[in-house]
Amino acid sequence: MTEICWEEPFCGEGNNCFRLGTDADGNAYIAVAGQEGAYLTDTREALSTLIRDIKAGKADHLL
Repeated sequence: MTEICWEEPFCGEGNNCFRLGTDADGNAYIAVAGQEGAYLTDTREALSTLIRDIKAGKADHLL
């Protein structure tokens, strides 16, 4: 199994917390904080776009 380097949890309004991670191959991962074993994966570019949209308030309904 690929080793994922998880960042500190990011918590939005209403305690919607998630963690972001990457592996050595450049794959990006996102998981609900505390449930890192059940994650989604995509390219680093796709994850970066998602993060920018969340922080801009465009995708807070996804949390």
